[in-house]
Amino acid sequence: MAVKKKTVAKKPASKIKPAPKKKVIKKTKAVAEKKVVAKKIVKKAVTKKVLKNIVNVAAKAKPAPKAKLIVKGKMKSNPSTKTTYSDKELAEFKALITDRLESSRKELKYLHEQINRTAEVGSDDSNKYSGLEDGTGTSEKEYLSQMASRQITYIDHLEKALIRIANKSYGICRVSGKLINKERLRAVPHATLSIEAKKAQAST
Repeated sequence: MAVKKKTVAKKPASKIKPAPKKKVIKKTKAVAEKKVVAKKIVKKAVTKKVLKNIVNVAAKAKPAPKAKLIVKGKMKSNPSTKTTYSDKELAEFKALITDRLESSRKELKYLHEQINRTAEVGSDDSNKYSGLEDGTGTSEKEYLSQMASRQITYIDHLEKALIRIANKSYGICRVSGKLINKERLRAVPHATLSIEAKKAQAST
């Protein structure tokens, strides 16, 4: 006797749900994108932190020490690069020169008066005195004339020094171009040579 096979009813194809392949792919892509963005954010944060640390280190770093010169086993700072005296210093020298100029002109006036007096006395006594006395009068007059000549030269130098002060070129050595020491200028206010240049000039 033949056994009948049971027939199983098949569900229609339209009712079968397809596998969500596309959604899985989309989710995978979204996750990947999020990871990339997260990596960029982390990298940016790390970069900022590194830069901040570098800036902080640079700010805390001590400046490099100034170059120093070794002279006879001792450390000395570089000499000043100052090439001209300040207005205040020039005013100080101007006052000094003005005082010297005033006293020098008075001295010159006195010498001229002595020369004129000697000449008048010599002319009045020309018939009374002779010999050694005449020689003494002449030598005295020559001495006074030399003193007056030196005073005229000195006054000229002082006046030129005032011109250099007005031009702000006062106190500069005309040989080396460096500033003349203040102590020298106070002693010789019309000086145009430093002590070193003066010695070198004298030795040649």
